[in-house]
Amino acid sequence: MPDTPAAAPRRSQRDRKQVKPFASSSQSPTKRKTDDDSLTELSDADDDHIDDNDDADGDRQDDEQDFAASKSKKRAAPQRKPKAPPAKKQRTAPPKPPKPKPRRTKLKPANGHFDPTKLASDTKINADNALFNTLLNPSAALQSTAEDFLHSLSQSAGTAQAELINCILRACGCNDSVDADQVIDYDGVVDALDNFTEGLKQENSPIYPLTSKMPAFKRFRASLSELLERLVLAAAELGSLYSTDLITTLQTWVIAMSSSQIRSFRHTATVVALEVETALCQVAAAVEKEAEIVARQREGERKRKAVNKSTAVREKDLDGKAAEVRKRRATLAEYLKEIVDGVFVHRYRDLDPNIRAECVKAMGSWFTHYPAHFLDGSYLRYVGWVLSDSSTHVRLEAVRALAVVYAQSEYVGSLTHFTERFKPRLLEMAGGDTELSVRTAVIGVLSVIDSNALLEDEERERMCLLLFDAEARVRKAVSAFVAGVWQEVADERVSAVAGRNKGEQVKARAGVKSLAMLLVKWGKALDRASEAAEEESEAGEGDAVPSRRIHLPSASGVDPRGRIVLAVEALWDEVDAVNDWECILDVLLLDHSASRDEDMDGPDSLVESARNTVDPAWRLEEVEETVLLEVLVASLRRAKLASTTSKKGDEETVVSDMTRALIKGLPRLFIKYQTDEGRISEVLLIPPLMNLDLYLEMRMMNAYASLWDDVSKQFLSHSSQSVLTKAVSAIRHFMAAMSLTNTNSTKILELEDELATQLRDAVAGREEIEVASFSEDEVLALGAVCARICALAGSRDICAWMEEDEGGKQSSAWDIIAALVERGRLGYKEEERMVEQGLHLLGLHVIWKARSLPDVKDTSPDSDTFRQALREQRDSLLEKLVDYVVGQQSNTAEVVKRAAFQNLMNLHILFCPSQATSPRGDVLPTEPLSLQLDEDVQQRCAGFIQSCIEQYAELLEDGGRAQDEEPESEHEDSSEEEAPAPTAKGGKGKGKSHPKTRAPSSVQPGQAPTRSLLEQEYQFMATVSTFLRAIRAGAVHVKHSDVLLANYGRLGPSFDLCTKVIIDVLREEGMYNEHGDMVVEVLKKALLESFSLVMDAVVKDEERMVGLAKQLATSFLVRGAQLAVVRRLDSRYVVKTHKDLLQEAIKHVSAYEKSKNKKRLSLSVSFFRALVPLLKGVESRDALAIKASLDQLVSDAKIEVKPTAKTWEPLRAYEKKLVSIMHKGAGKGRRAKGGAVGTSDEESGPEAEGRRHVGTGGGVEEEEAPVPVRETRARARPRPRAVVRRPPTPDEREEEHGSDVEMDAEVVQETPKSRPRVRVEDGGGDESPVKTPRARPSTREVPRSSLKRRRDEDDADEAEAETEAEAEGGADDDRHSVNPDEVPPSEDASTAQTSPTSEFIIRRKRARH
Repeated sequence: MPDTPAAAPRRSQRDRKQVKPFASSSQSPTKRKTDDDSLTELSDADDDHIDDNDDADGDRQDDEQDFAASKSKKRAAPQRKPKAPPAKKQRTAPPKPPKPKPRRTKLKPANGHFDPTKLASDTKINADNALFNTLLNPSAALQSTAEDFLHSLSQSAGTAQAELINCILRACGCNDSVDADQVIDYDGVVDALDNFTEGLKQENSPIYPLTSKMPAFKRFRASLSELLERLVLAAAELGSLYSTDLITTLQTWVIAMSSSQIRSFRHTATVVALEVETALCQVAAAVEKEAEIVARQREGERKRKAVNKSTAVREKDLDGKAAEVRKRRATLAEYLKEIVDGVFVHRYRDLDPNIRAECVKAMGSWFTHYPAHFLDGSYLRYVGWVLSDSSTHVRLEAVRALAVVYAQSEYVGSLTHFTERFKPRLLEMAGGDTELSVRTAVIGVLSVIDSNALLEDEERERMCLLLFDAEARVRKAVSAFVAGVWQEVADERVSAVAGRNKGEQVKARAGVKSLAMLLVKWGKALDRASEAAEEESEAGEGDAVPSRRIHLPSASGVDPRGRIVLAVEALWDEVDAVNDWECILDVLLLDHSASRDEDMDGPDSLVESARNTVDPAWRLEEVEETVLLEVLVASLRRAKLASTTSKKGDEETVVSDMTRALIKGLPRLFIKYQTDEGRISEVLLIPPLMNLDLYLEMRMMNAYASLWDDVSKQFLSHSSQSVLTKAVSAIRHFMAAMSLTNTNSTKILELEDELATQLRDAVAGREEIEVASFSEDEVLALGAVCARICALAGSRDICAWMEEDEGGKQSSAWDIIAALVERGRLGYKEEERMVEQGLHLLGLHVIWKARSLPDVKDTSPDSDTFRQALREQRDSLLEKLVDYVVGQQSNTAEVVKRAAFQNLMNLHILFCPSQATSPRGDVLPTEPLSLQLDEDVQQRCAGFIQSCIEQYAELLEDGGRAQDEEPESEHEDSSEEEAPAPTAKGGKGKGKSHPKTRAPSSVQPGQAPTRSLLEQEYQFMATVSTFLRAIRAGAVHVKHSDVLLANYGRLGPSFDLCTKVIIDVLREEGMYNEHGDMVVEVLKKALLESFSLVMDAVVKDEERMVGLAKQLATSFLVRGAQLAVVRRLDSRYVVKTHKDLLQEAIKHVSAYEKSKNKKRLSLSVSFFRALVPLLKGVESRDALAIKASLDQLVSDAKIEVKPTAKTWEPLRAYEKKLVSIMHKGAGKGRRAKGGAVGTSDEESGPEAEGRRHVGTGGGVEEEEAPVPVRETRARARPRPRAVVRRPPTPDEREEEHGSDVEMDAEVVQETPKSRPRVRVEDGGGDESPVKTPRARPSTREVPRSSLKRRRDEDDADEAEAETEAEAEGGADDDRHSVNPDEVPPSEDASTAQTSPTSEFIIRRKRARH
């Protein structure tokens, strides 16, 4: 072409030109002008004719008022007017070479790594579009591409626009194209797109760049956005944005494509439209700014006109410029409105969440670039609506958009209505959204809203309560908000200190006081919200879920003091008062009690002096002082932890500084809080944080001895388990300081002597302690002493102290405690704690002493004496324990029984024979003292566990009943109104709103358990876990585990975890120790006991029993990598399990069927649901034996199974599963033999018919079948509805059964019509699935089968038979579909009934003619 040579020099120049880097989209378009000569020439040429184009733009603007996506007839004629301006441009600038043709040649790779041809073959998207190839080329200069396109647009508008639309089509994955005439034919856009999409509809998932994971499309989204932005901004600078129909054409096509049914079209068009809108927003914002400048200039000219008359020309120029700016503003406003109305309004609620997210994200960009236009209620409402979107990504983009909105403080005043409308939703999302990223983002938005004073006090408090949320990210996100609230309160308190020096100490103390105030305030609000949530949950209201989620730490039953730790961790980097532990300690050491004493006696001057000791600005209340003490402990821990992660040496410095401060302050804290149990327990947490070696370095041994005395004093004066535990922890920390061994030895001996003195003083010299009478104070003292000794014995060996009797002058502590334990037989309730702690102490003594046992090879007299003494102490203790647990003492307290049981199990675990050998085979010192628990005692221990289970179940039931009573009474009217609707629809009482059962339920979903319930659960699980450990160690036989298995699913998830341990034991016993009979016994007893709970209505339905069966089924096999079966239980035990369970089940079914008790019959049949999971891993031969046993049992019990009755559905499902397993194995056998299955009688041969396999119990017998069945079957009538029996497609059946499809089809067609009636449920036996192609039934059974069919036909009519066939055909549900094999019927059934040997005959699949 003639213009191609002229274009070559320009291309080379452009290739050498330095391309300007892409600037951020937030910059003004006036700042993005390039320095290259070509763009300057284009700009100059365009400016010369911009006035001429204004008239055409005005006409185009008038015509575009009624712009529509689908129909553009009104716009078609005037849209051709803009073709004239490009012609003028060509005449005014003749040196400009045409650009479209050279750009067509830019198909060569920009570098050696980009090959559009290869990419086209990989993506199946044509590489015939230069713009699309540029987007895929990572090294392409997009600014140059935009300039080239605009130059092409000025030369040939239709061709350039067609190239742009074709680029969009390629981005949609479409290879169709439009030409220069089609692209401006706005009336034919919809028809053209319909033609394009017809081809794409044939592809299930066409590839398009925006969603493809191919590496070539990795940067496509960013490149597309950059190109469109550069294109629009450059067009605005050159004026072609207003003088051409570029945007109009683009809008017409994109709006139509955005409504396409094809996702690729809809998604890509939406993205293009939104990116164009974003670029237009930048242009509009620049024009808006330009209009403001022109307006100010005009105003200035008017003011100067009054003084100087010669400014008329300048004013006229400004008026013309203002008119031109107004035209551009109107054009841009119309463009913006078209895209919003044509694309955004429809696509922000698209079915695809990605498209919805794109829309919301784009709206956020518009808020940033053009806030003057888009920060309006008509646009903000869209973002507010999608806050409730189901997609997390969409909600997150909406929150990010709102963050942009509220970040522009100058527009916040206009957002008041929007904020008030959607603020409740934002608060709800902050506390209850399912995605953490959304919650943290919403918290940021609410923080900005609060900075503009748009949150109420109640809403701010609700935000602050998130400081105690269960999620660490949420606590961290809200910490900045809480810090702002704290700063406000602290500033108020500082300002209240009038007329004094407001130094750093004053501010620090005021900050500590403010922190304590806020934590107390929020803690009370948290408790109120938790109580309200519990009441609402009890009332059955569902709106309490968000509040429970917000206040999870309290609502979950966590110790409220744990909240402070969460708050300190979250606020550590935000609030100065939290990490200033020195100031906190200083404030706590002040005497705040005088300020709270309103009834002080004495002169007024003294009272006033006492009140002035602490400034009101940081005077603490009682509860604030308690909370601040917890903050101090948490802050010290956090400071020590933070020092460990810092640079080397900081940890030692921080701990040393803490220790120096605490050496002075800790004794004062002990003195101040020694009478307060709660506070002193917090103070006792401080000594383990200190570096005790510093006492020696500073030569402050007296201070260290005083610290020992302070801790010992609290240990000896308090009886609270919390105080004792923390005091023992401090003592253990003291004993670990090896440099202070002398002091430690002295102090621990003093402590032990004091304990011995307390014990003997409490006994008061009584000789017969077992039957002596004690006062209430003496009982309390004895219980406290036992608790202290037990706490100390838990971490320290005090065996020598326990047995010290001073040469027989006094009773040893062992004798005294043993005598006190004997009082457990009396059953005094006030002595429960004393006896319980005594039992634990004696058990710990035996365990500590066993730890000191000499080696087995040591047979010295001293060793023998030691062993004998330990044996005597152990046996005497065991005698008491057994008596308390399973003895005849009926008045023993439950607490004592639990303690005795736990110690009994622990001792037997310790001295169990199976535990007397190490894993390496070495004999342990406990071997000479091995102990075996009697079988009778084991049985009674299992009974004790059963009683504990029943007690705990009653506790849960009572709690559930108490929760149900109030809703039933409060909502009785609403329940009566809602009940009739389901009843009328479903009938037979299905509309009951409150079904009553005896099934206990621990805690409803989402409901917080009470503290008392958690304590009860802890005690119960402590007892159960001890029994479970005894089973695992071998001290108790695993056969007693059925008491735990039977209650699976009844007592909560913690209890259900015990099942896994028992399953592991059963696997080990059955597969590795060859104790399969024991496994069968345990499974049988557990399932039958669980079944009895269903029958007795103790549980609501059989779901728990089915869940137990699924768990027990895993004991039959062990799976390895990729679920491969590594080991399995011997098949004979699996078969035995099924047979035994079937016998019990049929017994119940038969009894209730005879008594005509339909309800109990339905429950008894439901037992077969539990048998289905037990078929996991069963092989076909075993399934055959189980099926034969089932048929025999049903036949012997004379049970009539109605084929369509819903009651018998579990039995039919179990039988169907068996048949499926049998046919699955048979299919595998035939495929393995390479198609050895015969398709006719001739192929099978008489020698194959002369044998049959008898599958009862796994045995095999061979019998001769004298007469073939072929002659009888020749007279069979064809079956009309054969296809109902074979739902799978022929291709699927051929894959599974090979060539059996044709044979099965023939069999079905030639089976007599009445044969579907003969089913296993009828007790007449069932057709046997093919196990192996060995034999076929004998003809001597044919007459009996015929009689059977006649009786069946007399019992039911033809309609019932067809109904049953349809039901059987629709019931096939799994991949083991074997319906064709179920059709051959009653010859085998008769054999199973009438054969003298009761043998089950296996028939081979073959053609019946």
